[in-house]
Amino acid sequence: MSVTKILERHVWAERPDVWQGEFEGGAYGANVSVMFYTTDKIGGGPRLHKHPYAEVFIIRQGRALVTIGTEQIEATAGQIIFAPADVPHKFSNLGPGRLETTDLHVTDAFSTEWLEE
Repeated sequence: MSVTKILERHVWAERPDVWQGEFEGGAYGANVSVMFYTTDKIGGGPRLHKHPYAEVFIIRQGRALVTIGTEQIEATAGQIIFAPADVPHKFSNLGPGRLETTDLHVTDAFSTEWLEE
């Protein structure tokens, strides 16, 4: 009996042509949930928010201005940024071109408190 679980792209992806979508790991017995984020809009990105768990941002493509607490980081493709639990954070596309991230939430289910409209 196999315990391996495979989540096919069509289940989590919003579109087949970009890395955009999410899944909660609890449904698969994992204590990690993942958001795949893509934007071509300069300045685009999630507004200020926080979680009761840590989050890890993997910058896959492009450049981002990442705000964690009072710190601002100009992140580039290949960098990994760690945000502690309960610390407000956000990021935006600095351009030029596409920003693509993989965001690991250290939890089996998403919980977000939005701090900006």
